[in-house]
Amino acid sequence: MELKLNRLNSFSGRKGPLLLIIMDGVGIGPENEANAVYLAKTPTLDRLCRSDLFCQLQAHGTAVGLPSDGDMGNSEVGHNALGAGRVFDQGARLVNKAIETGKVFETGLWQDIIKRSREGGTVHFLGLLSDGNVHSNIAHLYAFIDQCASMGVKNVRVHALLDGRDVGEKSALDYVIPTEEKLRKLSESRNLDYRIASGGGRMKVTMDRYEADWEIVQRGWQAHVLGIGRGFSSASEAVRTYYEEDPGITDQYLDPFVVVDGQGRPVGTMEDGDAVICFNFRGDRAIEISRAFTEADFREFDRGPLPDLLYAGIMEYDGDLHIPPRFLVEPPAIDRTVSEYLCAGGITSFAISETQKFGHVTYFWNGNRSGYIDESLETYVEIPSDRIEFDKAPKMKAVEIKDKTGEMLKSGKYRFGRLNFANGDMVGHTGNLKAAVEAVETVDKCVGELLAVIGDMEGIAVVTADHGNSDVMFTVDKQGRQVPKTAHTLNPVPFAIFDPSFKNEYCIASLEMSKNGAGIMIGKELGNYHVLEMIGKGGMAIVYKGRHKTLSRRIVAIKMLSASLEGDASFSERFFREAEVMDQLRHPNIVTLYDFIEENGHYFIVMEYVAGKTKRPEARSVTTSSASCTGT
Repeated sequence: MELKLNRLNSFSGRKGPLLLIIMDGVGIGPENEANAVYLAKTPTLDRLCRSDLFCQLQAHGTAVGLPSDGDMGNSEVGHNALGAGRVFDQGARLVNKAIETGKVFETGLWQDIIKRSREGGTVHFLGLLSDGNVHSNIAHLYAFIDQCASMGVKNVRVHALLDGRDVGEKSALDYVIPTEEKLRKLSESRNLDYRIASGGGRMKVTMDRYEADWEIVQRGWQAHVLGIGRGFSSASEAVRTYYEEDPGITDQYLDPFVVVDGQGRPVGTMEDGDAVICFNFRGDRAIEISRAFTEADFREFDRGPLPDLLYAGIMEYDGDLHIPPRFLVEPPAIDRTVSEYLCAGGITSFAISETQKFGHVTYFWNGNRSGYIDESLETYVEIPSDRIEFDKAPKMKAVEIKDKTGEMLKSGKYRFGRLNFANGDMVGHTGNLKAAVEAVETVDKCVGELLAVIGDMEGIAVVTADHGNSDVMFTVDKQGRQVPKTAHTLNPVPFAIFDPSFKNEYCIASLEMSKNGAGIMIGKELGNYHVLEMIGKGGMAIVYKGRHKTLSRRIVAIKMLSASLEGDASFSERFFREAEVMDQLRHPNIVTLYDFIEENGHYFIVMEYVAGKTKRPEARSVTTSSASCTGT
């Protein structure tokens, strides 16, 4: 399919560049003492919020492809949606479907895992023990464990990474104890050997990302694979001991631990013939440990003797580099990204952030693909992040990002740029309110300085966020105590267009009208047609009334495939087939097909418009026995 950006007839653009600024973790929450965004001095954001070119967007749940509106958004799915301009089913939703349908247990890979267990091997599950639904979901782990038990797998070991970030900061025992109990009951009732074998806090053990600190991965390797680490009789004992030794410590920073037997021997080392499943569905913090398990020429640290293991990810974590080589659930196929269109049009661009979010403005933005789309047109800049806890330096690398962005804009080489300020998210995760306020103020100041550059260059800036975080820094429990909140929020995020040359050439669409794409085309031109109004909406498509631009008396119906389904190849194919069938039909009682249009990644069927009324009142008035004859 040819990728082509069509110029808008109603807007000629601006002399200067377009800059997209993503204020990571900056949501719009209740105006109270728990909201670092509200408490911070943010003259730039305040000014943008007063603009006519401002609205609030939902950045969690079904709006970004997650299973339900109770699921918090995250930077990965947020940048997927921003970079694709469309919504795709994401991690948890894909895994949910695979488990619910049983398809994941029908794969050849699952059969290979079971085969190893029947030949005496142990099945190991490694991942974040949490229901945060950002990196993993404990329900998935439980489903896999139950399937192992039902298939008679004798030995299972769980290597439990502790969260404290996407869930309560000291909630580890809420997950460890039920898991230990579940494994104990299965073992006793079915004569199996199921146990937790090792673990540790996610920021200290295993879950490094972007090669920021390979020692984190090495600590995990030593605990999970080799059984090297501080020994405890159970995971719950490990957590309680660490809490007692340092009352201020939170789960994400707990040291590694190894569960040992009465003689002090580790109960869950990984041996020849075993199988390992990483049950994290999000890729960024699963890539490095996956490389350690699967790369023959791995050089980041000394692994020691490498056992003969079958390693599988619950998903593929890097689609270009194919990490890991084997995985259980197919990832979303994200195509036709913004960068692909820009490169196809010969438009120069840059992407910049610090290490913590660099992958988001590149890999995730580009549809989970590593590297450049076209290196001759694109420049990627990574500013190395600090290697300390982020509340100790809440400014992070915002100033450096701002300075380098200004330099690239002023060079005149680039028509489009995108950047991510990580402060609101990474400092928000620490639960430190004072530091989060400073983080937000830093970002606001940097955004203001960049808007000044854009103004001088007669360009446009779009300012938004991928999800909330710093907008709720604590909650209050039943005893009136403040409980730090380190997870993302369900609050909306800001979306503002900064355009000093604005002369009412466009406007922010009404969110009520444009929900689910319903009003997104009203007033626009589509090929030879003006779109006048929406006349119908269903689960698969939206229908508009339109007028031919030259033949003004020709009124047409324009059917648009729902934006939520455009990422699903099966629905796109159904839409194509519908148009092909209509083109072959000629009958007085069947509307005539006039055209099929593909524009900016959207698909439209243009057909004869027949004035009339809806059949809904008639359908409601008929009896149940005749209802099957009245559908339209």
